[in-house]
Amino acid sequence: MKIRKSGVYYGIKKTELKNFGFSVSEYDYHLPETDWHYHENPYFMFVLGGNVKDLNKKGSRLCPSGSFLFLNWQEIHKNTKESSHAKGFHIELDRNWFKEKELDLGLWEGSKMITHPNSHHTLAKIYYEFKVDDVFTSLALDALVYQLCDSLWENDKHVHKMEPGWIKTLEDLIYDGEDILSLENLATKLGIHPVHLSRSFPKYRNVTLGEYIRMHKIKKSLPALINSKFSLTQIAYYSGFSDQSHYTRTFKKYFNTTPLVYRQAFK
Repeated sequence: MKIRKSGVYYGIKKTELKNFGFSVSEYDYHLPETDWHYHENPYFMFVLGGNVKDLNKKGSRLCPSGSFLFLNWQEIHKNTKESSHAKGFHIELDRNWFKEKELDLGLWEGSKMITHPNSHHTLAKIYYEFKVDDVFTSLALDALVYQLCDSLWENDKHVHKMEPGWIKTLEDLIYDGEDILSLENLATKLGIHPVHLSRSFPKYRNVTLGEYIRMHKIKKSLPALINSKFSLTQIAYYSGFSDQSHYTRTFKKYFNTTPLVYRQAFK
């Protein structure tokens, strides 16, 4: 069984930044298949482009562009490249960093796909700082990586409540791009009353249903925004917004900047 030491991944390293307690890096994945292995430290992986498959003892999962995973240090796995090209962004955490930040590493066993939109938003801010790399980046990254870990645990607390089955069905409808995302339409498909839907959803996802849908639309736009071949108008419609101006207003609410300014960091 192979162990990947700190900062070492399968692929070609493009850029890496090291901060106290963690590192962030971008890789092109070139191997059609890796060995079975595990990592010295826990890390996050965001698929920037292409498709990869992650395999572990429990099975396999396809990870298209925009997928966000957490893998703990003891997680034995391997990856296959499912497209002609693929690339990823990693956030690797030193286990001592968890102790300093008073985060319990033991709570994050195995691996998990991260789906809550606010974690993706924090990730996008981390990637932006990684690309900007100015005198404020180190401080900004420290705060954002802590925020990512803390929010992941907070989100998990809500997800792990005894939630009804319609919550997962509702998320699938949102993620699959249900055409009419009205309260009445969703409630009808779920077989529950609209008032019950709107009142109950925040108990399990810590945000209102409307806010969650807006956050998901922005989350959906992020991989395309990083890819310069798509226009902002194309991205807006692809993400489910009625027009580019609506997309820009909503994006600015979460990132305090416009999609155009955000994208300029990646040139």
